[in-house]
Amino acid sequence: MTDGANAMLAGRRRGEPAAPPGTPRRLRGDALLAAVAAVFTLAQLAFVHPWMGLGWDEIVYTSQVTTHHPAAFFSAPRARGVSLLVAPVASWSSSTELLRVYLALLSGAGLYLALRAWKGLFPARVLATAGAFFATLWVTLFYGPQAMPNYWVAIGALICVGCFLRSWQGHSGRTALWGVVAGAALMAWMRPTDAVWVALPLLVLVLVRRRRLLLLALVGGLAAGGVEWVIEAYGWYGGLGERLSRASEIQGGLGWNIAVDDQMRSLGGRGLCRPCTGSMPHPVVTAWWIVLPFVAVLGVVVAARVRRTARTLIPFVCAVTAAAPYLFMIGYAAPRFLQPAYALLAIPVADGLWHLVRTRQGRWRPVAAPMVALALAGHLAVQFAVLEGTVDRNVASREDWARVADELHRLGVRPPCLITGHESIPIGYYTGCSSGSTTGNNENTTAAEIVDTARRLPVAAVTGPGGGAPGYARDWTPHRITDLTVRVAPRG
Repeated sequence: MTDGANAMLAGRRRGEPAAPPGTPRRLRGDALLAAVAAVFTLAQLAFVHPWMGLGWDEIVYTSQVTTHHPAAFFSAPRARGVSLLVAPVASWSSSTELLRVYLALLSGAGLYLALRAWKGLFPARVLATAGAFFATLWVTLFYGPQAMPNYWVAIGALICVGCFLRSWQGHSGRTALWGVVAGAALMAWMRPTDAVWVALPLLVLVLVRRRRLLLLALVGGLAAGGVEWVIEAYGWYGGLGERLSRASEIQGGLGWNIAVDDQMRSLGGRGLCRPCTGSMPHPVVTAWWIVLPFVAVLGVVVAARVRRTARTLIPFVCAVTAAAPYLFMIGYAAPRFLQPAYALLAIPVADGLWHLVRTRQGRWRPVAAPMVALALAGHLAVQFAVLEGTVDRNVASREDWARVADELHRLGVRPPCLITGHESIPIGYYTGCSSGSTTGNNENTTAAEIVDTARRLPVAAVTGPGGGAPGYARDWTPHRITDLTVRVAPRG
């Protein structure tokens, strides 16, 4: 291998002196990545209020491991990774604040480890910029301290792809292979189907080039993370095919469906855009999303010019496959679905930005550098403005669930009890009750079973604005709570 190629693999430009291992420069690189992760953790605690109540999906995941709330219905697409992630806290404490702090610290540590997986492939300044870009997206800050899977799929993707490239280019030996295993397992542990989409280009590459150890590490990691999901498929759903079919049905039926406009609508802070109607956010909010792929392509072009295409092209392609099902195969959107794609695109984007602001000789470009700095400042302002509005709306909605729970307690609906109907999962959790649904994606009971339960326990049926009472609850006593109608079953 030539000296120039060795220099590029080490993450430095031709002509730069090689820094021996253990030098202060290397330590400064680690400190820079640690600083990005620390600021990310502090920003979560500062802007995403630790006292914000649990959301709908968080309740499903967290309730699986708590002893102080009944477990909510766990639908086919979900995996147990998040439940196990929160178990060290949620299994013994009902404190939302403690859980948020724990997850913020854990997500900061995860970001640091994910960025370190790329050391030796890019200069520390590029990795720090990539980490800062991903960490300052409102969707990353908002979901970092939440019990949700998508951020952790993104972290697993960064670890897996970074260690894959290190191993591909002969760095770190078995350490890199174990990194591939860990990253793939983390992705599959959180969302098995997402893990397959992210890893698809890597699987094709190792099969074509016959890299057996890398293939074993990648497939082994995916299998280790997804084995519980597969076993559960045969235990509860009648097989893997049946579970995948049910998961597709719950997600509206996977198939050709352009959801690019839906994702754009969700960028204004909508946690779930289903159905995704209404106007687009202000162009200032969506500008970064439109510019993102162009800057990433610039990063790939820059890499090709200096003959290190693989290190930039592979995360770019993995980001494309990670985003594809959520852009072209479902009929709704949520900003968090694209977090793995954003994390992987952050690498070529950061590389492209550094090319824009500095020459190959290391001098600042007098026009481009200030313009990029101004654009990034505006980007940060928009991200934090969207974040603030998103947090406020979610705090308010979760306080509404808590108020409904307080009223239900006043009406005599106390644990052990059952809540059915409109938003039964979050209202049931805040009330301390089990939740039941006779129709829809969370169907887990029947009308006859609800009536039978009402003979033994307090039961309330909730209907939303404009909704009608279910047949089994038409004779129950109605009560108005905010804009909801709650019918409480008579006892005895």
